[in-house]
Amino acid sequence: MSLAPQELENSASRFAAEAIKLDSQGARGMAISNYQRAIESLTKLIHLYPENKLNRVYQERVAAYQNRIKALQLNNVEVEPAVDPKATPEEQKQSLAKNELDSLIMKEKPNVSWAEVIGLDDAKNALRESIVYPAKRPDLFPLGWPRGILLYGPPGCGKTVLAAATASEIDGYFINVDAASMMSKWLGEAEKNVSKLFTMARGMAEKEGLPVILFIDEVDSLLGNRNSEIGGEIRVKNQFLTEMDGINGKGKDLKLYVIGATNKPWSLDWPFLRRFTKRVYVSLPTLEARVNLFELYTAPLQKEEKAKPAELAKLADGYSASDIKDICQSAQLMVVNDLFHSPAFQDPCSWRIPATATSDYHV
Repeated sequence: MSLAPQELENSASRFAAEAIKLDSQGARGMAISNYQRAIESLTKLIHLYPENKLNRVYQERVAAYQNRIKALQLNNVEVEPAVDPKATPEEQKQSLAKNELDSLIMKEKPNVSWAEVIGLDDAKNALRESIVYPAKRPDLFPLGWPRGILLYGPPGCGKTVLAAATASEIDGYFINVDAASMMSKWLGEAEKNVSKLFTMARGMAEKEGLPVILFIDEVDSLLGNRNSEIGGEIRVKNQFLTEMDGINGKGKDLKLYVIGATNKPWSLDWPFLRRFTKRVYVSLPTLEARVNLFELYTAPLQKEEKAKPAELAKLADGYSASDIKDICQSAQLMVVNDLFHSPAFQDPCSWRIPATATSDYHV
């Protein structure tokens, strides 16, 4: 690996860290200067290495720093500091770390039931076997159970809702992390914050005694193949491997599960695939599931007799659940648009959801 991209990324990271520190202390001018120097380093990195797969991450960081500069330049507007300027340096550091984590994760007890997940019976059964049953009766699993589960398959088929429903089924916490944002917001510090993330998840599981599901969406953007890597990517991946090994070695008392989701399982390196010992295919909806999806999404709409979910489902072979929702939403937009342009719309008594026909659903 060339040293130049590594140096540019390290330079951007140093300037950004100094900018955040000065920003928190209220030193606007110096903070702006350091944000600008971080932007210059990242812009040069993008320009010199246009094929670098982290360029999207760098572009997001550039945009974030530019927005912060604009906010700081509005001298007539009171800008809230990133941390309490009266706090000690150590307290400021901890506060920044907490803010970074909070901006990337969603900690909650989800209110999603299995009944709301239409179809996907094989995937549901696999998650019950791997997580739900061990969480409820660990004594029945003397050989242990998988701690790492990989959900893979076409986009828009319900991986996130499956993971959330699993957490709801075991009355556990659901920590939702976007891997792409992780790399973006933690530029230069990602490997440290991966450790903090797992430490937080373990702490929740140990202190509260409740199951915790750590869900990492688009995990391939974090753990993809290692060709042409620059900067901290390798360190992030090694840290992730270390954390996964730590979970698997904790014994069955720790109720912490890591679920990764990807549309591109082939892009994951073998060491990471090995840590996800249970791999679950999340398929496109079957005909029966498509019928149920159309019934769900057309239920709030007035339907003409000929607008039948069964007919629409046959036409939608190969469509994902997300695609079907988009189709129904588009039909709604079309008929409502016609209503707004209809003379009858002038009469308040005639206002109602207009009827949709099969031809309104562009499958």
